[in-house]
This record gives sequence, structure tokens and C-alpha cells, in this order.
Amino acid sequence: MNASNHSTVRGRVGALILRYLYLLRSSWPRILEMLYWPIMQMIIWGFISRHLASSSSWVATAAGVFIAAVLLWDVLFRSQISFSLSFLEEVWSRNLATLFISPLRPHELVAALVCISLIRTLIGIIPAALLAIPLYHYSIFELGLPLLAFFANLLVLGWAMGLFVIALLLRFGQGAESLCWVTIFMLAPISAIYYPVAILPSWLQTVAWAAPPAYVFEGMRAVMFDGVFRMDLFAGAVLLNLVYLALGGCAFLYSFRVARRRGLLLNVGE
Repeated sequence: MNASNHSTVRGRVGALILRYLYLLRSSWPRILEMLYWPIMQMIIWGFISRHLASSSSWVATAAGVFIAAVLLWDVLFRSQISFSLSFLEEVWSRNLATLFISPLRPHELVAALVCISLIRTLIGIIPAALLAIPLYHYSIFELGLPLLAFFANLLVLGWAMGLFVIALLLRFGQGAESLCWVTIFMLAPISAIYYPVAILPSWLQTVAWAAPPAYVFEGMRAVMFDGVFRMDLFAGAVLLNLVYLALGGCAFLYSFRVARRRGLLLNVGE
């Protein structure tokens, strides 16, 4: 691909990102919603942490363990929901057919969704993380470089889940939009967000170790309780994320080809 083609691709991706940013800028309720839930969850779990710290030596050993857990979980939730909702904006406005009549390619749409998902996730998470400092004297940024590893792994998994959701939307239409909110919470019980994987029944532990969040949250607790960044857990999360991302990409491309061949892009909003 020559320089002019690269420039054209960047232009199409950039135009889509601008479209999504303009949607955010023109709607303060959207911005308020992004800020509200992370902050509310952080406040609730902050008070729970304070209560448990006075009666549990486990919680007292690593102050803020629940706050860190809820903030990292929200990274996963926000990345997936932002990715999926940005696509749904096109469905609700019946704009998919218009987009793909243009020279826009599927991977360029995905690139734009990835960028806007990152922006929306940061808008939601950073204020909540900063607010935890004066309220509970805890900063998740004290995790240091491991925080970037946890953040990146959860972000990528959110994108992979988003690709699966979009594939279902393309295949089954707007009737599948509730999956945007449901899908991610299917992982919550086996993600070991607030408790170790060892708490789960033995058969369910096997399932948990097949999901990247379990590696991330076990790694988070290893840093907070033992002061150790476990490379084995990090490598496990990365490898599984690559698998899920590849599967999500294949599902999206397959559904897109089927939708285009059957003319479903014209009535996916029905």
C-alpha cells in the first residue's frame, strides 16, 4: 500500500472517529452516563472496603483491593460497551448501508470503534480513579507499570467481546442489542474480580482459567498482597486475549460477509 492509500485509510478512520466524538460532544447525557457508573461503583465499594478493613485482616493487608478490582472491572465493561454502542449508533440511525456504500472497509470501521472505545473508557475511568484519592486515600496508580498491563489486557478483551456482539447484531439484527449489556456479565462470576479463583468449585476453576480476566485479577492481587508481578499470569492473559481477538475478528468478518451477501445491512435496524 503506497503513501496516498495509507493517507486515505487514515482519513476514513479519522472521519468516523470525529463522527463519534461529535455525537459525544453534542449529548451531555452520554458523557454523564460514562462518568456516573464508574464513580458510583467506586464510592459504594470504597465504603464496603472501609467496613471490611476494620474486620478483615485480608482486606486490611491491601487497602483498596476492592476499589482497584471495581475500577479494573469497569475497564473491561466500558471497553466492550463503548465498542458495541458506537456500532449500535449506526444501527439506530440506519446508517450502516450508507457507510458501506462508501469505500469504508470493515477493518477500518473496527479501527475507529477501537479508538472511540479507548477514549470513552478513559473518560469514564480516570475521574473515578482520581476521586478515590481524596475520598479513600487510595490511588490505583500506585500499582505502577503492572497497571498498564492489567489495563491493556482488559481493554483488548473488551474489544474481542465487542466483535462477537457486533457479529450477532449483523446476523440477528437489532433484536440482539440487549446482548451488548448481557454478554460481559456472563464473565463476571468466573473472572475472580473480588475473590480468588480458588474459591470457585474445582470444575468452575477450569472454566475461569480459560478466561483472561481471571489472570488479570489474580495478577492484581499478587501485586497488592505480595508485591510481585507474576509474568506467568500476564503471559496467560495475553495469549488468551490473542485467541479471543482472532475468534472475534473471524466472527465479525463472517457475519459481515453474510449480511452483505443477503442484503441484511439495509435492514439490520429492523
